[in-house]
Amino acid sequence: MKNDISAIGNALVDTVFKVEHSLISELGLEIDQMTLSSAEEHAPIIERLIASGADTVSDCGGSATNSLVAAASFGAKCFHICKVSEDQDGLRYLKSLKEAGVDHKGNAASANSIPTGKCLILVTPDAKRTMTTALNISSLMDESDLDLDQVANSKIFYIEGYMVTSEENYKVTLKALEHLKSSPDVKIALSLSDPGIVMGFKDKFNHIESFGLDYIFGNDDEAMAFVDSKNIEEAFIKLQEKSYISIITMGEKGSVVVTKDEIINSPNVNINPVDTNGAGDMFAGSFLYALLGNHDLKSCAEFANYGASKVVETFGPRLTQEGYREVLNNYKKS
Repeated sequence: MKNDISAIGNALVDTVFKVEHSLISELGLEIDQMTLSSAEEHAPIIERLIASGADTVSDCGGSATNSLVAAASFGAKCFHICKVSEDQDGLRYLKSLKEAGVDHKGNAASANSIPTGKCLILVTPDAKRTMTTALNISSLMDESDLDLDQVANSKIFYIEGYMVTSEENYKVTLKALEHLKSSPDVKIALSLSDPGIVMGFKDKFNHIESFGLDYIFGNDDEAMAFVDSKNIEEAFIKLQEKSYISIITMGEKGSVVVTKDEIINSPNVNINPVDTNGAGDMFAGSFLYALLGNHDLKSCAEFANYGASKVVETFGPRLTQEGYREVLNNYKKS
């Protein structure tokens, strides 16, 4: 049976904390940004967060993971290419992935090796999320972690933008893209992931783009960084020159789908924000699910906006299974 979506991304155990802005400053982190750290750098941050008594929730995560979980929860058949260690976090990640209905190759590194990746997500009262990520073993994929048959047997191959941050993961991603040259029916989608990552690894993003993309996903800051624009209007003009479709989230302004022929605006859903973490991932997973159902681009964006709004109303990057069903049922009624 054909996969609806296969994806490649970092396997991380996400732990979300509710904190005040003052703690973000104390820890030397930049508000609403993602910082790459080592396991050693994470240790004192974790210790301080535990000492603060902050409310917390934890689950398997990573950007592509969250998108696949959303799509799978709606009913899509999904396959994930990722890497964990056979430690407590890694086993927890794989168990959670299986429970979400997402298939994976199943390889795990020795528990005595580098630990499973971990992302600490600090959510402030204004619902913004600040992340510090220790990629650990997730950044060390090799060809043994790659199932090219599963990738080729997919309707969509989804690439998490964070794959450019390690040479090993980047090489594995390029290997998959090379393989897909002989499978032109597989659509290729790229998530831009983070504006700082886009700016810092522009050459790698450009190389991935050269393989021929069908869709890119990003927010307004990421889009401007990707096409070197000073404002979003200029970015839209440049994106219209591309051969692929660009799906750009705009926060409170909703989302915009940019094609060569038109710019489609879809308003946001009015909500009381709690936590923006995972909203973009939910948006991408929801959009791709609707796209697989052959819905028009505006309908896909409206469904994705609604799904993302439900995540923003929730503490943590995921919905419950009941929450995913509610989003899907609302979509079917509209």
